[in-house]
Amino acid sequence: MQVRTSSAFIGALLLLGALTGCASQNSVNQLPDNVVLAEPERAEFRYEIELARIAQMLGEDLTQEQRAELYYRRGALYDAVGLRTLARMDFTRALEYNPRLADAYNFLGIQYTQLEEFDYAYEAFDSAIELDPEHRYAYLNRGIAEYYDARTELSQEDLEYHLEKEPEDPYRVIWLFLAEYENDPEQAQISLEENSEKLDKSEWGYQITQLYADKLSKEAFLERMTRNLGDSEKLTERLCEAYFYLGKYMQIKGDQLEAMNYFKLALMTNVYEFVEHRYASVELTRIRHALLNR
Repeated sequence: MQVRTSSAFIGALLLLGALTGCASQNSVNQLPDNVVLAEPERAEFRYEIELARIAQMLGEDLTQEQRAELYYRRGALYDAVGLRTLARMDFTRALEYNPRLADAYNFLGIQYTQLEEFDYAYEAFDSAIELDPEHRYAYLNRGIAEYYDARTELSQEDLEYHLEKEPEDPYRVIWLFLAEYENDPEQAQISLEENSEKLDKSEWGYQITQLYADKLSKEAFLERMTRNLGDSEKLTERLCEAYFYLGKYMQIKGDQLEAMNYFKLALMTNVYEFVEHRYASVELTRIRHALLNR
C-alpha cells in the first residue's frame, strides 16, 4: 500500500521452488518455502533527470511558495528512492518557506514514525490534520504511529475513522484489524469478517483479509499472490505487500523467526514508497531486540 507520490518501479520475476536445508543451518537466515522473489526495483532514469532540474531551479530567483514546492517535490523524490535523511531535510526546508504544506508534515510524520520518534511524529501528523482536516492519509499514518507506540485505543480510533472514508479499501480493514487485535483478538476477528463483507472479492487485498480470518491457508495465499496482476500493478509491489502481511500473520501465530524472514523479503523488493516497506524495517528491529533480550 503506497503513500502515493509517484509510480513504483519495474521488477523481473524469478520463481523459486521449495527450499530445503541447503541454504543455511541458521533458521533465521533460511528462506520460507515456496517463496517468489523479484529483482529489486531500481530508480527510474526520469527521477535522476528531475532531481537535476530541481537542483538547477533552486538556484534561480523564486518566490517563497515556489521554493517550498521545489523542496517538497525533491523531498518526495528522495523518499521514493530510499534517501530518507535527504528527504527529511528537504521537507523541513519546504516548511520553512511555506509552513502550510500539509503533505510535507505528513511525510515528516511517517519518517519520524520509522525512527520511532513518536512525539515528533504526532506533532507532524497533528499539523497536517489541522491544515487539512480531510487529508487522505494523515489519519492512517497517525494511527500506524500510535499502533507502534502501543497506544492501541487511539490507533483504533484513527484507523476506524480512516476506514469510514473508504470502507471498500482492504488495507484500511487490515490495519484496523491489527490495531484491534492488540486490544481484543476475539472482537478483532469478528470486526474483520464484518468489514471484509464490503470488499471486492476479486481484489488482491481481499486475499490478505481472508488469510487473517483463517479462511485461507498460508500455502494457498503464497500460491495466489502472483495471480492476476493489474495493468498498472508491479510484481515487486505485490510481493512487498504480501511478505509484510505474512510477517504480521506469523507474529500473530507466534513464530517470530519466520516473521523476520518475511519482513526481510518485503525489504528486498526496494519498494520504498509503500507503507509495508517502510515498517518492515521497524518490525525487524523490534524482533531482533526482543530475541536479544530473551
